[in-house]
Amino acid sequence: MKDPRFSRTELLLDAQALSRLGSAHVCVIGLGGVGSYAVEALARAGIGEFTLIDFDVVGKTNLNRQIIALESTLGLPKTEVLRQRVLDINPSALVHTRQEFLDSSNRGSLLQGMDFYIDAIDSLGPKIGLLEHAITQGFRFISVMGAGNRLDPAQIHLAPLAESYACPLAKRVRKFLRRRGFPIDFPCVYSSEKPIKTDPDDSAPDEIILQRGRQRQTIGSISYIPAIMGMIAASWVIREAIKPVDGIPES
Repeated sequence: MKDPRFSRTELLLDAQALSRLGSAHVCVIGLGGVGSYAVEALARAGIGEFTLIDFDVVGKTNLNRQIIALESTLGLPKTEVLRQRVLDINPSALVHTRQEFLDSSNRGSLLQGMDFYIDAIDSLGPKIGLLEHAITQGFRFISVMGAGNRLDPAQIHLAPLAESYACPLAKRVRKFLRRRGFPIDFPCVYSSEKPIKTDPDDSAPDEIILQRGRQRQTIGSISYIPAIMGMIAASWVIREAIKPVDGIPES
């Protein structure tokens, strides 16, 4: 008897598409409000293998927006909490975890052999470093821009980074990548909503923001905006993963 776990997904797609999802290996970098919900959607869609990267532990300030944040998970590594959650959804999944801060010293060794990558990093310097590496290596990836300081889900978009507007983080990412000669036509999720409150970083010099690594000003957030952005990123991966492989016809 077939495992009914993904039977509704198979009814929507077909057996071949479901098999492609089961064969796909997805890497998610950053397991906060965006990344944790992206993993949730991917696991429930039947993605068969994950690599989850985040150095942080679950904290009380995560409770308002991260699916892995509960009183029972406070203080635990985000990678491990999410690994257990994925396996609770699909015990057959393969889940690799790396509780590390991704930077120039480990990108080459950690980011190898995956089919798709989701950039859910919210700090400019580490994000630029990851994107430059992903472009150089020819990865299939999607990047998620700023999720804080917004309330309107209707203003969230999936589009090439070059077409993004009104998002301060996306603006800086475009600027730095252009300056360094990198293309900006890769897919991203962004909000065109004007930020609810002023982010002190918006007026800070670019180089200071870039060089300080993960350190950033704390801004407000709501439960659903990061979740929706993460789900949209997951939807891109799923739709790309179910496409027929070149040279192999559909039955």
